[in-house]
Amino acid sequence: MRADRYVAEFLGTAVLVFIAVGSAVLGLPEIGAVGVAFAFGLVLLGLVYAIGPVSGCHVNPAVTAGAWIMRQISSTDAICYIVAQVLGGIAGAAVIKLVASVGEVKTTVDGANAYGPGEGINGAGTFILEVVLTFVFVFVVLLVVRRKAAATAAGLAIGFALTVVHLVGIPLDGTSVNPARSIGPALFAGAKAISQLWMFILAPLVGGVLAALVAQALRDAPEDTEVEKRRIGAPRTDG
Repeated sequence: MRADRYVAEFLGTAVLVFIAVGSAVLGLPEIGAVGVAFAFGLVLLGLVYAIGPVSGCHVNPAVTAGAWIMRQISSTDAICYIVAQVLGGIAGAAVIKLVASVGEVKTTVDGANAYGPGEGINGAGTFILEVVLTFVFVFVVLLVVRRKAAATAAGLAIGFALTVVHLVGIPLDGTSVNPARSIGPALFAGAKAISQLWMFILAPLVGGVLAALVAQALRDAPEDTEVEKRRIGAPRTDG
């Protein structure tokens, strides 16, 4: 058991939430939805190369669930990863709240995901949307990190995939595809966000599990063990 993996997941998720969700809370309307989508993709791209060699840069319980199904991570690590990610998401959201409060930032955006009256989509549509978008994102992550030839470009593919799903989902429910990203902001957004939080936990996890099952069915012959250890989806086990 290596604590540095869990620290990396905590810090990575905190940075993802602060930069990406913060771009919406602190940056709208100047950068717009497209700018927010690119903030998510670009910060994840950087994190893949920064902490990927340490923890695999899951920074998302849906990705961790998929990696666990693919047997890329142990049950103990999966649980610890998810705990670290959720705590990191809360920490990132807390810093956003601190900056907005101390800096007296005038914003009507709280960064929480939402659906229903007054939003772009209803509950049933949100569930389908989040399952599909998470499936697409996690499917890309699980497949691209398996291929030795694509290892150096994995960050680009993963960052691009996250950007694309946010371009689709932001106008509808703000895009979750990541329970840790949703939990943190919801805790600071109030009763409505908390009451809807189950949707943005359940649907992404369902999408991540489905992506892993399909990716597993498409899996080709196992590669060399040392190569497996170096994949972004499979953190180091030495030391």
